Order: sequence, then structure tokens, then C-alpha cells
Amino acid sequence: MASFAKPENALKRAEELINVGQKQDALQTLHDLFTSRRHRAWQKPLERSMFKYIELCVDLKRGRFAKDGLIQYRIICQQVNVSSLEEVIKHFMHLSTERAEQARAQAQALEEALDVEDLEADKRPEDLMLSYVSGEKGKDRSDRERVTPWFKFLWETYRTVLEILRNNSKLEALYAMTAHRAFQFCKQYKRTTEFRRLCEIIRNHLANLNKYRDQRDRPDLSAPESLQLYVETRFEQLKVATELELWQEAFRSIEDIHGLMCMVKKTPKSSLMAVYYAKLTEIFWISSSHLYHAYAWFRLFLLQKSFNKNLSQKDLQLIASSVLLAALSVNPYDHTRSASHLDIENEKERNLRMANLIGFNLETKLEGKEVLSRSSLLSELVAKGVLSCVTQEVKDLYHLLEHDFFPRDLASKVQPVLNKISKFGGKLLSAPSVPEVQLSQYVPAMEKLTTLRLLQQVSQVYQIMRIESLSRMIPFFDFAIVEKISVDAVKHNFVALKVDHMKGVVIFDNMGLESEILRGHLTNLAETLNEARAMIYPPARNVSKLGELLPSLAEIVDKEHKRLLARKSLIEKRKEEEERKLLEKERLEESKRIELLKITEEAERKRLASEYEERKNERIRREIEERELAEAQALLQEASHRIKWKGKKPAIEGEKLTKQSVMELTLSEQLRERQEMEKKLQKLAKTMDYLERAKREEAAPLVEAAYQQRLVEERVLHEREQQQEIELSKQRHDTELKEKERLTRIKNNKEIFQARVVSCREEENTRLRREREERVSQILQSRRQEREKMRKLKFYLSLEEERQKKLHEEEEARKREEAERIRKEQAERKAKLDEIAEKQRQRERELEEKERQRREALLGKSTEVPLKASEPPAVARPSESGSAAPAAAAAAPGKYVPRFKRESSGPAAPPEPDRWGGNRQDDRTPQAGDRWRSDDRRFSSGGPRFASTWSSSRNPPRGSER
Repeated sequence: MASFAKPENALKRAEELINVGQKQDALQTLHDLFTSRRHRAWQKPLERSMFKYIELCVDLKRGRFAKDGLIQYRIICQQVNVSSLEEVIKHFMHLSTERAEQARAQAQALEEALDVEDLEADKRPEDLMLSYVSGEKGKDRSDRERVTPWFKFLWETYRTVLEILRNNSKLEALYAMTAHRAFQFCKQYKRTTEFRRLCEIIRNHLANLNKYRDQRDRPDLSAPESLQLYVETRFEQLKVATELELWQEAFRSIEDIHGLMCMVKKTPKSSLMAVYYAKLTEIFWISSSHLYHAYAWFRLFLLQKSFNKNLSQKDLQLIASSVLLAALSVNPYDHTRSASHLDIENEKERNLRMANLIGFNLETKLEGKEVLSRSSLLSELVAKGVLSCVTQEVKDLYHLLEHDFFPRDLASKVQPVLNKISKFGGKLLSAPSVPEVQLSQYVPAMEKLTTLRLLQQVSQVYQIMRIESLSRMIPFFDFAIVEKISVDAVKHNFVALKVDHMKGVVIFDNMGLESEILRGHLTNLAETLNEARAMIYPPARNVSKLGELLPSLAEIVDKEHKRLLARKSLIEKRKEEEERKLLEKERLEESKRIELLKITEEAERKRLASEYEERKNERIRREIEERELAEAQALLQEASHRIKWKGKKPAIEGEKLTKQSVMELTLSEQLRERQEMEKKLQKLAKTMDYLERAKREEAAPLVEAAYQQRLVEERVLHEREQQQEIELSKQRHDTELKEKERLTRIKNNKEIFQARVVSCREEENTRLRREREERVSQILQSRRQEREKMRKLKFYLSLEEERQKKLHEEEEARKREEAERIRKEQAERKAKLDEIAEKQRQRERELEEKERQRREALLGKSTEVPLKASEPPAVARPSESGSAAPAAAAAAPGKYVPRFKRESSGPAAPPEPDRWGGNRQDDRTPQAGDRWRSDDRRFSSGGPRFASTWSSSRNPPRGSER
């Protein structure tokens, strides 16, 4: 089918096809118009074509066509005229809803107006066959044939509109309105499956909104208006879910609301939070989560008490009673006591998740059962003063079940209280967001709690009891139910009892006998006995082949299990990698597509803008020319009328007509008329001047006569008013004199009363002044005492600071003195050691000198003759002779030289055996003074090393270098 360049032509063609009954062809024509991508600029004919297109889609129930057309129209209107898109979508939803309602009304009317011609005749054979084959009634069949298609189309309409508006920040209100209408559709017609799908659609829209943050025209959740719309939509979803009794979906809606609150880091209004907690109480009660139900009621109570200023005392009492009864409904024992580690971890994670939903902040290092528990909730209720708000019956029930001890008649005391409590309840008028409260719903839980408390108290008093007696003590249940309750209590270590049906008694055991410690001892005893038996009676040696294979089989199974786990983890990693690559590929393709679409739209927008600008300039130029021509014609007509009235003809006609020429002709005509008018005005002014002067000359005597007459009248009027004023003054004076005489009689009483009042006020003033002075004096005295106390405190602090400072200085001085003393002792010790070393060196020098003299005395006889022959005539000094002798000995080879002379001759002397039979290495032998100085340094650096160092210096090892 040919496509049209202009939308008005396509619309005209579609109307022609509709008139001849070809709606399908008309729809295809308009569909080609919107999908041809020729029209990228919004126009009014395009909007009319869209309205007609929507009507045809609704008539023919073509939801896919409607979706395609709306998507293309959204691209056209997104940046130009969003209101047009909004009107089209509203019209689409209105038509769909109207047609669905009409179909439902027609089906109901057809069912009600069904008429049978013969009342005695049975059903027709074809009706019977159809009913047997299809298995459905006439109404169901009519609904399936007439109503269901339109409901499907209406559901597709809502899905299409939500899909189109999901990322449009300019139509957020329309998106929220569509979601609300879809919720009402599911609520009205009980469409639970569609409601679940609708919730999932909205949930996916929000997830994609957070995932792709770089989209154009994306709604901003940080804006208060957008956040309010999203929060209201979620709360409407929660309300409809609870009304449809879809509790799983209602809980997911609660999680959606909580996630939205965490996402924007803001808390909704108190009215919405009241609805939030009210729905939480219903959800947790239906799911038998009594602990979370009680916590939700507690949060609702705190919220209503804090923010609802119109809450009446009766409603507050009813809410508080519900809170306390909900807390008491929780089982008094822990279900996770005998659970596995995995169950405990799951329970802790569940507690953390539920606590976050309820609004309690949990620390991860605390155990969940220590935070969300029955005991902690009851203590919190007592601390928050909930018990002071409940009714007296509920308070008595709390004390009976939690504090009092009545083993025999606990149930008889609780039963009348429960009968009274079951009558309380009703709608809360001052809290419309809170559901209807009925305390009777807690009665079964209270009866079970009473049974548990009675069993617990009886087990503390009795060891054995007949079943009939116990049944009489518990009037709420049969003994079978009591036995079931007791089995659960024994399982969780709340009570310890046994039921002996053969003897008809209940045996209450001691809780310590069933403790985990005794069980462990018995287990250890059994294991030890088995080991002893194996040692006494060892097993046979002929083990079967299966027994030999069992250890290896276990290893093989373990290895196979590990291999399968590794393979499973590898497969999962590969799957995750493939999914990641696929998501990355999709994201890249999506980004490329979006980029290409942006480029295309930008080019198209620039082209449309340039075309629009050219058309605008052309239109402006054409309008200017048309306006100038119209003005010229108007001026010409005006001028021609005036010229015709003057009996003249226009000077220009036909093709020579221009605005300039017409303006010149008009100006000349106006100038001529103005000159004539000025002449007329001058003549008229002169005539008026003459008339005014004559009129004033005639009126002058008449004005003077009227003035004199007015003077006479004014004088008479003044005299009459003055006389009246004098008479009024006299009358007023007389009246005041009479009043004075009347008041003179009570003057004394007035003075007495005045004196009494003044005295009372003086006494009161005196008393107040005295009290003020006393109060001021007390204040001054207290301030004086306070200043005195502060002064003493400051003085004490200053003294303490000085004392501490003095102690610190004394400590510093003591440390310095100690250091000085230690330094002096070290110096004295060093001086003593130096003195001892000097004496030792002196002693060694003396010994060496004596040894040298002794050797010289021994060797003097053999060397006397050569010395006398070779010595000079002058006697040399001992030092000179000592220095020359070694030189001579060194110069004469083969001659004996003493050791002390060889030592003094220098480091070139060869080593010789000492008197101890060893050799000395004298090439690097230090002087005695240097050796003692090094020993002194070692002694001063470390105390005990001195003795060993000094002894080593006295007796050096042989062959060592010093």
C-alpha cells in the first residue's frame, strides 16, 4: 500500500476506508504512516492521525499495532511536545477500559435477559451436548467468548503503556497513574496471575533504572516528586496484594519498599510508615511468625504514639493491648536449641533480614537470637511503658502468665480473663491506617501459652500425676492436643515429662537427668566398654576382601567427590564467564545501538531544525509581504473614501499600487485636512471668546445680589446656633451638679475602700518584695558559696599542681645528683685504676732495670777489655753508653748481644727464646704504657672484663700479636 507524504492525506484516506467498512486497510494505512520514518517533526495533523490510529487498534483489538505506533510517536514527541503523547496514551487507556466495561456489561445483560420460549421444555440437544463436552456453564462460556478477549486487550494496554513510559522523566505522573489503574484492574477482577506479572514488571523497571544510569531522560529518584510517586506506587501495590491475599507478593512488596528506602536514604512520611507496619503485622500473622508480628506491632505502636496527635486513649489502649498479646503469643522456648549449625546460620540470617525490614539496627557481631527474642521484646515493652497503656485484663493476664505461680488453678484464673479479652476489638477511628483490631485472634495462642506455663509449674511441684487430673486442670484442650503440645515442649527442653498410657499417669522428670552432660557421659561409657570388649575379645584376623577394599574405596569416593566438586565449580565458573561475556556483549551492542540512535536522532534533529528554520523564515517573509499589501489596500480604501468624499479621484491605481505611494497620498490628504481643521478651530475660538465675555458682563450684578442675600442668611443661622449652644451648656451644668451631689454621699465609702485596697496591695507588695529579697539573697548566697567552692577548688588544684611540679623538680634533681654521683664514682674508680696501673708499670720498670743491671753485672767481666779499648777517652753518660753498645753489638757480626740490647736496637732484631722456652714476636710489641691505656679503656667500658683483660696483658699467649 502506498505511503503518504503528508499526515492529513493519510488521515483522509483512512476515513474514506472506514466509511466503506474497510477498517483493516485504514489501520494499515496509518500504520505505514507512523512506521515509514518520514515524519520526524510533530504536527497537529499527525496528532489527529494518531488518535484515529488508536481508535482503530482498539476496535480491531490490535495491541501489537498500537505498541508500534506509540513507540514511533514517542520518538517524534519526546523532545517537542510531550503533552501530546500524554493525551494519546490517556485516550488509549480510556478506550480500552470503556470497551472492556461494555463487554462485561453486555455479558451480564445477556445472562440476565436470557429468555426461554417454552418453560416446560427441556434444554435443547445441542445445548446439552455443548455443556457435556465443554464442562462449563453458560455464564463462563459467555465470559470466555465476550469478556476475556477485551480483558486480555486491556491487560496488553497497561503493559504497553508501562513499557513505553518506563524511562521517561517527563511522564512520571502518567506512569504512576497507569500502574495504579493496573492495580485496580487486578483488584476489581481478582486477576492474581496478572498482578504477579505486573509487580515483576515494575520491579524490573526499577532495577534497570538503577543499572543503566547513563540513559537519556532517565527519572531522578533523588528528586522529591519522583520519589513520592515511586513510593506511593509501591504502597498501592502492597495494599492490593494484601486485599487479594497474595501474601508472598505482599512480602516482596515490603522488600521493594525497604529497598527503595535504602536506595535513596530517605524515610517516607509517618502515614505511609503506619501502613507499612500495619501490613507487616498482617503478613507475619498469616505466616505464623509471631515474633516478627509482635515486633511489627511494637513499631506501629511507637509510630502512632509519636506522630498521631489525634490518637484517642481508647485506641491507644487497644493498640498497646495488641502489642502485649502479640509478644505473649510467641513461644517461650527457643526453636534453634537442638538445630544444626546450618539451620542456626539460616535462622540468624533470617533474623537479620527481618530486623532490617522491621527497622531495627543489628550489629553483625551479636547473635540474632540475642536481639530478636521474646525476652528482649518483653523487657523492651516494660521499658517503653507499654504496660501502662494496656487494659487491666491484659495486664492481669501478663502477670498471671509471666510472674505468678499457680500450679493447680492457673487455667481457671486465665480462662475468665481470656473471655473478657475476646470481646475487645473494633475499628480504630483515630488511626485509619491501622487495620481492624480483634484481640480474639490471640486467644488460641494464649491458651497454648497457659498450657505450657501450667506444665512447667506442675513439673516443679509434682513428680507424677494422673492424666485425668491434668486434663481437668487444662480445660482448653483435649489431652491429645495437650500431649502434642508437651511433646514439642520436651523436644525443645522446655519441660521434662513422660506419658505412661498403660498406667494412665504423667511422670515429670528432673531437667538435669536429661542434660547434655549426662548424655555425653553415657556415650563415652559406651565407647570405652566397646574398646575394652575389643581388647578382651579381639576380632578374627581373616578379614574379607571387602574390608580390605573399604579404606581404598573411601579414598576413591572422596577423590571422586572432590573431582566432581571441582568440575562443578569449573562448570559454574565457565557459565558465569559465558554469562558475563554475553552480558558484556549485549551491553556493548546496546551502547552501540544507543550511540547510533543518538547520532541518527541528532542528525535528524539538526535537519529538522534547519528545515523548520527555513520554513519559519519563508513564512515570516510571506506574512510580512501579505501584511504590507493588506495595509496598503486598507490605506488606499481609506484614502479613496476621503478623496471620493471630496469629489476627487485617486492619483495611482492598478499595478502602481505600493505601500509607499499610498502612504504619501494619505499623508498629503491628512496634511490638507489638518490645515482646514486648524482654520476652523481658530474661527470657533474667536466666536467662543466673544460669547464668554458677553455672558460674564451680564452675570456680574446678579452674582453681587446673590452674595448679599447669602450674608444675611448666614448671620441669622449663626445667631440661632449660638443660642442653642448656650441652652445645652446650661442643661449640662445642671446635670453635672446633680451628679456631684449624688456622688458626694458615697465619697467616704470610696475613700475607705480605696484605703483598704491600697493597704492590701502595699502588704502584698511588701510580702513579694521580701520574698524577692530573700530569694535574691539565697541566690547570692548560693552563688557566693559556689564561687567560694570554685576558688577553693582552684586553690587546691594550684597547690596540687605546684606540689606535683615540686615533686617533678625534686625527682629531676635527684636523678641529676645520682648521675653526677655515678659519674664521680666512675672517675674516682678510673683514677684509682690508673694509679694502680702506673704503680704496676713502675714496678715492672724497676724489675726490668734490676734484671738489666744483673745481666750487665754477669756479662761485664767478659766485655770489660774490649769496652775499655774501644770506649772514648771521655766517660759517656749511661744513656749514651747504653745506646752505643747495642749499635756496636749489631755492627759486629757473630758476637753475643744480650736480649735487652737487642730489644732496644729496633724491630729488625730476630726473635730469640725467652727464659720460658718460647719465642716472642716483638715486631709489633706495644709499649707498656700503651698496653695499660688500652686495658684501662676496656675496664672503664665494662666492669668484670677488667680482670681477664689485665691478666691477658700480663701473660699474653705465645705467638700472638699484641
